[in-house]
Amino acid sequence: MNYSLLTRAVAAGILTTALPSLASAAEGFVEGASATLGLRNFYINQDNRSGDAAPSKAEEWGQGFLLDFQSGYTQGPVGFGLDALGQVGIRLDSGGRQGKADRSRDPGIVFPVESDGSAVSDFSRIDFTAKAKISNTELKYGTLLPKLPVLTLNDGRLLPQTFRGGQLSSTDIDRLSLVAGQIEKAKGRASSDYEELRIAGGTERVDQFRFVGGDYKVTDNLTASYYFGELEDYYRQHYVGAVHHITLGGGKLSTDLRHFDSNAHGANDDQDAGYGAEVDNRASSILFSYGHSGHNLGVGYQRLSGDSNFPFINNGDGATAYLITDSQIGKFERAGEKTWLARYGYDFANAGLPGLKTSATYLRGKDIDTAPGVRDTEWERDLRIDYTIQDGFLKDVGFSLRHASLRSDVQRDRDEVRAIVNYTFTLL
Repeated sequence: MNYSLLTRAVAAGILTTALPSLASAAEGFVEGASATLGLRNFYINQDNRSGDAAPSKAEEWGQGFLLDFQSGYTQGPVGFGLDALGQVGIRLDSGGRQGKADRSRDPGIVFPVESDGSAVSDFSRIDFTAKAKISNTELKYGTLLPKLPVLTLNDGRLLPQTFRGGQLSSTDIDRLSLVAGQIEKAKGRASSDYEELRIAGGTERVDQFRFVGGDYKVTDNLTASYYFGELEDYYRQHYVGAVHHITLGGGKLSTDLRHFDSNAHGANDDQDAGYGAEVDNRASSILFSYGHSGHNLGVGYQRLSGDSNFPFINNGDGATAYLITDSQIGKFERAGEKTWLARYGYDFANAGLPGLKTSATYLRGKDIDTAPGVRDTEWERDLRIDYTIQDGFLKDVGFSLRHASLRSDVQRDRDEVRAIVNYTFTLL
């Protein structure tokens, strides 16, 4: 018997039967795909108005490109997919950051720096995420862009911060969204490399941040949240929060309540060298916002207690803390700090100028516990104007001009200007 001929015949039969089902499965992968190309032109000018350490002034300007491809899911009981995120940053003008010699991995304001302290001419990165889905439950592994109370990406420069790890999320239960996962590494907004995790003040890096939590829509106007996060050998953190909306006087009143309870864990609790000061912090806040006829007024208060600053993953290259006080320059997250804030915004669409928005925010923190018997203060003022072109050839091009001033007893005084132009092409 000609076994070779028989094998080919059996293989041909299998392929003839399987190819239609494989093609059908692939249809969801392709048909459900989307792709966008984001362009961001970013300029920043920092004037450090106090302190002796360099630099006294820093200025950088660049063009960023972000290609975001998200596949659909293959057909079948379990759908599979693959996402890709490609990013490129090109320096248009920059003096880089001074005083960085022989520290080539340290980031500048917008771009990585060379060993001599000068900014690189460009940097790029590409990341992938594998995913699987059953009903409304999804598993992802690879590059993640978390926006959770216990871990939030920072997108305040040319390219966004990204994380690597696994995440399971589900909305199969009505009104309830759940998420759990583990983060292993982070890539800074001015870096091409992933690195392990730490908090501000810590020098040892770890590769395990676990999180779990969810949001429950109690009523159409009230959402309650609970999250837990644990950074290996640094801290454990519990978060509870609630957001409520109500119609009032023709407008909408929103109330945002947040509370974090953070404590030392592992090596940080044992005060091992390299893990920073012992974590011991409670952060409670309330923010009221009222919007009516294009006007939006907000007032809030935040109180920190305990012996340490508010802990969050911070590798020193730009990070976001999920606090109502996280602002353009400062975060107002120091031990003992009590902060009042007020903000006002106006949408000029109500005055016949759609696409134009402005806002102003003022924050004042006091009772910062820097030493026994010492209670320092700080304040910040943020001004912002945004405009999105509504029609014509440049429709949907967005412009943003932002100015911030920080005056502080515990860090350098700074004035900062950012000018940003954004546009997104839909490719698929």
